[in-house]
Amino acid sequence: MQSSNGARHALKIGFLPTRRKVFSKEEAGKYKRQVEEKVRSYDAGIVNLDFLNEEGLIYDGLDADRVADRFLAEKVDAVFAPHCNFGTEDAVARVAKKVGKPLLLWGPQDDVWLPGGIRTRDTQCGLFATSKVVQRYGVPFTYITNSPTASDTFDRGYRHFLSTASVVQAFRRMRIGQIDTRPGAFFSVMYNEAEILEKFGIEVVPISIATLEHEVKEAVRENGAALRETVEAYKKKYAKLLVDDEALRRLAALRNAIRSWADKEQLSAVSIQCWDALQEALGVYPCFVNGELTDEGLPMACETDVMGAVSLVLLQAAQRGTTPAFLSDLTVRHPTNPNAELLWHCGNFPHSLARYPDKAQVEDQFGGLCPAAGRWEIRGGDLTVCRMDGTGGEYQLLMGECRGTDGPDNVGTYVWAEFGDWAKWEHRFIHGPYIHHVATIHGKATGALYEACRYIPGLLPDPVEPTKEEIEAALR
Repeated sequence: MQSSNGARHALKIGFLPTRRKVFSKEEAGKYKRQVEEKVRSYDAGIVNLDFLNEEGLIYDGLDADRVADRFLAEKVDAVFAPHCNFGTEDAVARVAKKVGKPLLLWGPQDDVWLPGGIRTRDTQCGLFATSKVVQRYGVPFTYITNSPTASDTFDRGYRHFLSTASVVQAFRRMRIGQIDTRPGAFFSVMYNEAEILEKFGIEVVPISIATLEHEVKEAVRENGAALRETVEAYKKKYAKLLVDDEALRRLAALRNAIRSWADKEQLSAVSIQCWDALQEALGVYPCFVNGELTDEGLPMACETDVMGAVSLVLLQAAQRGTTPAFLSDLTVRHPTNPNAELLWHCGNFPHSLARYPDKAQVEDQFGGLCPAAGRWEIRGGDLTVCRMDGTGGEYQLLMGECRGTDGPDNVGTYVWAEFGDWAKWEHRFIHGPYIHHVATIHGKATGALYEACRYIPGLLPDPVEPTKEEIEAALR
């Protein structure tokens, strides 16, 4: 029952250093080696140009097809084009156009020129030229301010670009599992399956509760090694597991069945009809199982909220799979803090996020109907929330940040979150194409989400706090 986050969010970057012939070849080579050493220190592989020539730099536009073909064969997720001197703008544009992945432009800040006024690189000047040409080619790009290689500006910018590339990678490979139809009363979670496939390439893979029911009951009857292993793992993990053995076996079998199906179908996330057909079929609620699977790196969205599942994938990718994203209900305002809101759901938040793990318990919270849901508060700190949704064929990505705060105890799983101006958020939810479900994750991820929208045609960024202007200032 190990997380697959690391494998899901691995990145490979096409390293495209460039120079122009009229400037110093030696200086360009020195900076190419310096930049390559720097980027190899980050959590992403690179494919360089050592195959192209002895310099490992591109300076002829006629080499673009050869380079692009190598990047495509290596299945790079993004392209980074450091300008080691002025650079060759048509070569960069042609490679980027053919590869079709996120593009990062930057160059190391120029040194003081030589005696006599001789300049060896003119990197910034070349970046102005390249940026215009890639726009002519219709290529979206990200830019880091011209700065020294060993600078906070470059470090922040490159890390941010990796997160952006991770979001785009996840979006372009997205397959969402849908377990049964939406609950009948939940008109709010309706979505247009054909439209999100046509516009964004998002594939939805359905399965019925009846199919899962058969598999779960068969597994419980056989009581094989895989089921016993899962049951024992849960007993060791939870000091307060207020579920009888028969229900626990059904829950473990449900977890195993969903996990097996998701792995077979290579799913990015799953949306599940958590009530009420499943309770009639198996006599359990899946809330606890949802949290366990989310903790393993498979985001689970309640109430067959497919667009909620999409939002979870984007957030988890923005954080490179380092922490789980979870689906929250926007429920009630804080009784004394006008800018705080309860982020809650019946019991599906990952146990790894519990604020007090020794107090976490799994119980029946639904009036004695059937088990099982988690009950714990999760830790606070910085939080990012987002929701991709749309109406009338137009799609937006709501995004913003808040911070955990104290508040009254609740059943289920929850965290109280303080916003800068809650009324602003409330009106955005009311007037936007959004509902009461938001994807939530620890950390600050709005910059990566915002920048990723450059590379996703038809998806408009809708930042609240921080604002568009604040995000762009931070990216600079």
